[in-house]
Amino acid sequence: MSILKKIVLVYVMVFSIFCFTGNIALAHLNKTILFVPHDNRPISFKQTADNIRDLGYEVLTPPEELLGNRTNPQGHPDELAEWVIDNAKKADSAVISADSMIYGSLVASRKHNLSVETAQQRAENFARIHEANPSLKLYVFASIMRTPQTSEASGSEDASYYAQYGTDIARYTALTDKKVQDGLNRSERKQMKMYEQNIPKEALEDWLGRRATNLEANKKLIDLTKKGDITYLALGCDDNAKYSQTNMERRELDDFAKSLGSSRYQSVAGIDEIGFVLLTRCVNNLQGDIPFVSVHYAKGTGANTIPAYSNEPIKDSIKTHVKMAGGLPVTSDKRANLVFMVNTNFDGTTGAANDLSNTYTPNENVLNFVQMVNTKVAEGKNVGIGDITFGNGSDNSLMITLYNQKLLDKINAYSGWNTPTNSTGYALAMGMCANYTDRVGILKMLEVRYLDDWLYQANIRQTVANKLNSMPGEGTYGDTKTRTVPAEELATKLLQEKIAQYDLATFDGQSYVKDTQVRFPWERMFEADFIFPQEEQINMESEQNPIEK
Repeated sequence: MSILKKIVLVYVMVFSIFCFTGNIALAHLNKTILFVPHDNRPISFKQTADNIRDLGYEVLTPPEELLGNRTNPQGHPDELAEWVIDNAKKADSAVISADSMIYGSLVASRKHNLSVETAQQRAENFARIHEANPSLKLYVFASIMRTPQTSEASGSEDASYYAQYGTDIARYTALTDKKVQDGLNRSERKQMKMYEQNIPKEALEDWLGRRATNLEANKKLIDLTKKGDITYLALGCDDNAKYSQTNMERRELDDFAKSLGSSRYQSVAGIDEIGFVLLTRCVNNLQGDIPFVSVHYAKGTGANTIPAYSNEPIKDSIKTHVKMAGGLPVTSDKRANLVFMVNTNFDGTTGAANDLSNTYTPNENVLNFVQMVNTKVAEGKNVGIGDITFGNGSDNSLMITLYNQKLLDKINAYSGWNTPTNSTGYALAMGMCANYTDRVGILKMLEVRYLDDWLYQANIRQTVANKLNSMPGEGTYGDTKTRTVPAEELATKLLQEKIAQYDLATFDGQSYVKDTQVRFPWERMFEADFIFPQEEQINMESEQNPIEK
């Protein structure tokens, strides 16, 4: 055989192997995941599902009208269950909110009037899903009902009496929990009696009765996991504290689920991030991968920070989130697929992103933290950032320093959204998903967080809120009513100006963000949706003129 023929033969063999393995990879990605969020908020629903779709997976989601929303938190759980059962055979894996399936939504889980029997019957639908597709990997998440620490923190998303008695209820049940864990001193026993006298009996009985129903529904989910109908169950502790009714119930549920082990069950501080975390676990399993994650903290309290809305040090929540997402915590950056870095206040406090204290002037702690990020990026590490110096938005001083150091388009994941544990869990999931896409795909995920967490939540939100009363019509921060459209228009104008100011549309493949529009789908200013007209036009043209294969 001539040398030329040998070269040609080797080329053909290599090309054939490449095509064969390429087809395997494409076939591997040609998987379908069914996803039911716990409501229709953009970050719970659309943004999370799109993150997974952009990795190459088909994501089946229910018709939006079946999900709970702001005006109808009860949703349509019976119709939703039938939709899931009908579509279960089409999916390889499913990530499903039990709050949607049982109560209608996360908010409805705090306000429902279901009997224990009805709640458990609806939970039994997960056995029907398993029966419809026994090979389906079924990942389920549910909430352990929250305990807002003040009436104001409730935000009208709990029973109506919480607006008047919520602070007393939270303090009373905190003492109840402290009595169990550590005992009470004389002063605390006296306070407990005072709260018992101040809180109307019917209000406390209603609140505790609803929690008892939820507790039994969660125990039913644990039983279904023990039976094998549910592959993996995650329970999230919505707004929580060291001493609280939520924490007391978490301990009881953890004990009830003890026989399952961490490979089939986990509870964690937080809830809104868990849909994305479990979708990431699903993707990691489909990919046959276990990402290694190392974690670093800003100086000071760092890993031992107990952030707002949580009952545990952030290091514990992050460790659980890593495992929940299908990863493995490691101590060496050398072995890590993701180097996760957590921005915390030196003293461990958590502020509010729309406070005046959230300035663009970095302190020494922030400068040191960004230097840590810069070093790891320069070493070629995949870096993710959980930004929890403030709750409900980014640390402006961190973001401007990342911008000045030209690092915004160099990292792989970022979140500073909602509660601190929401932020770290979401950023961890994003960082793991970044393993399965290219730089343009990573930037696409990052852009939404920069627009939402940084530009909108930490800045534009308060600016627009301050101008609401000068707008025509009626509306407030919590219910924009007829001022929704002018508020959206002002937010859109301010956002587009900041996108240009910080060059976000110049990142590779991200020119479409320059015309981003802001919407308030829940007609309140806390949640924002981001519409990309350029991208929508491209998608529309693709649907009208499909490429023949």
